[in-house]
Amino acid sequence: MESGKRKGALRAPFFARPARAVAPDLLGALLVSEVGGVRTSGRIVEVEAYEGPDDPASHAAASIGRTRRNEGLFGPPGTAYVHLNYGIHWCFNAVTDVEGSPHGVLVRALEPVCGAVHMRSRRGRDELTNGPGRLAQALGIGPDLQGHPLDEPPVWMKGGAPVPAEFLVTTTRIGITKGAELRLRFYDSRSRWVTRR
Repeated sequence: MESGKRKGALRAPFFARPARAVAPDLLGALLVSEVGGVRTSGRIVEVEAYEGPDDPASHAAASIGRTRRNEGLFGPPGTAYVHLNYGIHWCFNAVTDVEGSPHGVLVRALEPVCGAVHMRSRRGRDELTNGPGRLAQALGIGPDLQGHPLDEPPVWMKGGAPVPAEFLVTTTRIGITKGAELRLRFYDSRSRWVTRR
């Protein structure tokens, strides 16, 4: 095993596909954080795909282009893109497709698996990981992880049990005005941690 790589971690080839292909495959995977020497993790139960220049809701839509803010989205597949939402909340995305093609998957909700006490301490409340800003805070994810490879610590993604087809819901994304009709949100209907049904 390569130095620093985690056993069972999702590798770059998994992410080297368009965001809409990667997104549903991430459901059931684990997002693991070892930030600050504290281990927390959650099972991914809700995601949204963002498809670069042709997606008007993307941070790298054609109308925006490549900027300092969205530079992380243009990185290699299997790296982190961390962005600030509403100037308040850090949000975590996995970069997909190929380097230079700004596709990404926003992780919207996790079902806590490990370290709920630490998550609660970071959050200061009981709402832990049902929302992209909440889960990033609960796992200690911030801008210092921009471009971080997602197969090594302190934050990495591990394969899990896929969501059976009968529980996989495909619908429109949340909180956007452009591209709102695109069915690029995916969630596990069995989980109470999903943000909206």
